[in-house]
Amino acid sequence: MERKTKVHAEDGKQDLTITREFDLPVALLFSAYTEAGIVEQWMGTKVLKLENKQHGGYSFATSDPQGNLLFKAHGAIHDIVPDQKIVRTFEMDSAGFDAQLEFIDFEPLTPGTSRLTMHIIYRSPAHREQQLKLPFAYGINMAHNRLQEIVSALK
Repeated sequence: MERKTKVHAEDGKQDLTITREFDLPVALLFSAYTEAGIVEQWMGTKVLKLENKQHGGYSFATSDPQGNLLFKAHGAIHDIVPDQKIVRTFEMDSAGFDAQLEFIDFEPLTPGTSRLTMHIIYRSPAHREQQLKLPFAYGINMAHNRLQEIVSALK
């Protein structure tokens, strides 16, 4: 299966860029990041908090069927412009990774297509390399595939 989500990471740098084109209008793509019910579907997690405003915040958690916590993440929203951008921090609880800074840009290509660009900055090149050792590119591609599928049904 082709990986439609591209991860560009230059050696020795502390950042990376993720891009993906979607067969979705930019407003629907933006809603996939800002509407709790949609986020829960494509990310497969529970949204505990989602304050889509400058100086807002968010928190997500995933548990197994027995209720054991598998994943928890949170962050602060520094800036948000509808259908254009979100600037936020992202931190996984109990994962041993420092917080990262994410610049998420939403770009309309045509009335029915759009591009997502995420520029992520890590504390150091070593921290970024730790993240890339995980099945990071595979996981984000699968998540974006789910996003495309779920949000397409909303058209």
